[in-house]
Amino acid sequence: MNINPWSPRFSGKRLLKNELNLSESVFKGLLEKGYLKENPGIKETLLYHECQRCHTRKPSHFGKIPTKTIQSFSHQNSPTNKSITYCRNCIQMGRVSTNEPLYEWNGPVAKPRKIKQPSIWRGELTELQSKAADAMVEAIRNQSKLLIHAVCGAGKTEMLYRGLWIAFRNGFRVCIATPRADVVRELAPRLRRDFPSIEVAALYGGTQEVDVTAHLVVATTHQLLRYSKSFDVMIVDEVDAFPYHHDKSLPKAVARSVKDSHALIYLTATPRLDLKIASRMKQLQTISIPLRYHGHPLPLPKLSQVFKLHQHLQQGTLPTKITRWIDERKSTKRRFLLFVPTIENAHALSETLGIPYVHSESANREELIHQFRNQHYEALITTTILERGVTFPSIDVAVIGADHEVFDEAALIQIAGRAGRSADDPDGDVTFFYSVKTKAMVKARQYTELKNLEGKKFKKESN
Repeated sequence: MNINPWSPRFSGKRLLKNELNLSESVFKGLLEKGYLKENPGIKETLLYHECQRCHTRKPSHFGKIPTKTIQSFSHQNSPTNKSITYCRNCIQMGRVSTNEPLYEWNGPVAKPRKIKQPSIWRGELTELQSKAADAMVEAIRNQSKLLIHAVCGAGKTEMLYRGLWIAFRNGFRVCIATPRADVVRELAPRLRRDFPSIEVAALYGGTQEVDVTAHLVVATTHQLLRYSKSFDVMIVDEVDAFPYHHDKSLPKAVARSVKDSHALIYLTATPRLDLKIASRMKQLQTISIPLRYHGHPLPLPKLSQVFKLHQHLQQGTLPTKITRWIDERKSTKRRFLLFVPTIENAHALSETLGIPYVHSESANREELIHQFRNQHYEALITTTILERGVTFPSIDVAVIGADHEVFDEAALIQIAGRAGRSADDPDGDVTFFYSVKTKAMVKARQYTELKNLEGKKFKKESN
């Protein structure tokens, strides 16, 4: 039996039968010869159930499908009165149950070929970017961990290129994982352009792409639930973002998807407490980049109090102070983003202002983002879905209801980071409109002041 087509396709993955996409004869042949290994979808013990894809054990994450006669797990056509237990937690990726096993490749493992000339990118890095790029190269060579703590707009993607070059020349398989699908959609075309000899797979919910033999996988962190000991290099972008730091199964998925010997690189402008502690304890090598690629300071958020703001939001109206801010942008032909706390707020303000809006459930989100980037719209209303990972040149930013709990310190820092991204227009306006001043707003402003001081100090010492 010729297994050459199947080894690169299935190596390092754990898939449902329908995800294998094999004819019944080929499937049975691979199973009988031991090239495919069948594993229980749900581990059952006297004390708990455990999904073998997302590894949740929470009782509320499991449901029952009552049935009188089902095939047993062994597929021996023996009827049983036992009900089927399935996992609700990762069901959006296909149902895993006590009657639906996961399959993994048990044959020879395909290795990516070494690429002599992986990239055509000939851009130049700043001194700080180069420092981070060199640290990444060392982490890949030493198969170690690294945190790159870089401000929004520091040019993190370009910092990766030197490390990616080394990885592909050594025949390593690389994954860039990010919590948001919008980031995958923005990043994958850039990487395909700059690494034309590398096969790049872009994986996120709803995509039609399949990772068959890709050297580089750009994926949402949820997609890593399908992988097992697959990657030599794992780069986790925006490691602090929702849902990655809220869903315990996602860091576990990252840990399971890498090989025993691997490099793990974290990228973020706003590291969470666990990474900060590991960095301070010298347990995690950290490179800090306090300057944007263009060398200009971060826009300092303005705090603007508006009484009864949330009442206005509920009614779909805006107080004079905010409408004046919007009118000023329009009169000077400045494009802008309006961040609001909820989908309901976004819809109501869109009706009032005649401005399109996007949120996590928008069917046309990708199209609206593309049109805004290409200046078909002067403004866009958004929830926190656009707080990070997307770049628009020459825009101002307002957060309406910045005291809402959804806007924590990290979210506000990331939102402020959408402004001033262009070297031709580095001084975008950022305003937080609120009723009650919060610690998150104060800390976000303090963070910006601190990074600007660090950047100023670096520039002074470099001259």
